Amino acid sequence: MIRESQSNDMASLLALWMKSTLYAHPFIEARYWHESEHLVRDVYLPAAQTWVWEEDGILKGFASVMEARFLGALFVAPEAIRSGIGKALVQFVQQRFPVLSLEVYQKNQSAVNFYHAMGFRIEDSAWQDDTRHPTWIMSWRADQTP
Repeated sequence: MIRESQSNDMASLLALWMKSTLYAHPFIEARYWHESEHLVRDVYLPAAQTWVWEEDGILKGFASVMEARFLGALFVAPEAIRSGIGKALVQFVQQRFPVLSLEVYQKNQSAVNFYHAMGFRIEDSAWQDDTRHPTWIMSWRADQTP
C-alpha cells in the first residue's frame, strides 16, 4: 500500500494536501493555503522524497522527507484519519532515516500528540510570520531510548 510517489501523482498529492491541510488547520485562513499551493507543487514536492499510501488507486496519505532529515509533510485524507495510515507512513520513513525533524503548528494538538506517540520530542519553538502562528520543532532519533 505504500509506494514511492511518481510524477503522475502530482494532481492527487495536491488535492489530498489541500483537503487535509484545510481540515487540520482551521485556525489559519483557507486563502493562505490556496495561495501556497504553487509552492507545494513547484518547490517542496519536487525537492522531497515522497511516499504515498494508495488503496484501490486512490491516494489516502503521503509523507515527504526533505534533505534526508526533515519530515516536511505527513498528510492523511480526513476520512482516513485514525486508520493507521499516518502511523504506517511515519514508521516507513523512520526505517529509512536515522534522524528526523519536523515542524508542526502548536494549535494542531492532535498532530503534536501523534508525533509524540511516534517518538518525536519537542526541541524548540518557532514563529511563522506568514500565518502568524507558533510552531513546535520536533525531532526523532533511531537510537534514542523510548
